[in-house]
Amino acid sequence: MNTVAHRSTHADLDRAIWTALTTRQAHLGHGDAQARRYHADVAPFAALSTETPAAYEALRRLLRPHEHVALLSLEPLDGIETLRVENVGTIHQMVATRPVAETPDNLDVIRLNSADSPDMLDLAQRTKPGPFGPRTHEMGHYIGIRDRGRLIAMAGERMCIDGYVEISAVCVDDAWRGKGLAARLIDILRTEIAQRGDTPFLHVFSHNTTAIHLYERLGFELRRVFVHSRIGHADASNAHHA
Repeated sequence: MNTVAHRSTHADLDRAIWTALTTRQAHLGHGDAQARRYHADVAPFAALSTETPAAYEALRRLLRPHEHVALLSLEPLDGIETLRVENVGTIHQMVATRPVAETPDNLDVIRLNSADSPDMLDLAQRTKPGPFGPRTHEMGHYIGIRDRGRLIAMAGERMCIDGYVEISAVCVDDAWRGKGLAARLIDILRTEIAQRGDTPFLHVFSHNTTAIHLYERLGFELRRVFVHSRIGHADASNAHHA
């Protein structure tokens, strides 16, 4: 059986966005050797090859007026002349360090695809698990649970690099919270990711202690803390006055 020639090292998780956009998810984004981003309807994330003026200029060229992208960095970004940088907060990157204890119950769990996109968008807008666009489901496998036809819970895969797959968009309708649905969906995805030979990881805002405690209970551990920045054109706020 053939094996993958290159497997990402743990350190590649420091550059998960860039690595994904230059390897397994290159088809979901655009850019050049200095800056890349996901297509706007896929995800709001972008990344730089190096934090240099040339790379920031390359990123600026990828942005439309009044458009913003999200960057993750190990340190706060310094002032950039042509870009407006807003510090959104800190992000915990967590990696699964132990396997799922038992086979998760998947009896009522369904596979989600492009036909489910309107319902996925509706659930994401109501529960706000994080950025979710019309084509986010193309980033990986998505699963969910319906009740009388209504999508009440979902979870899926977002960034994918060799050796690691991110779990994201974990959300449950308010009326169905507290029933263990999120944990079930996460465990199903974790099991499937591990069966493919990859390690699950995820990102969560550091202030979301409820989610962090759930992930810790499921076997995820903090690996790294990132600064989450929102980037746009420096002159965008004044553009409508021109």
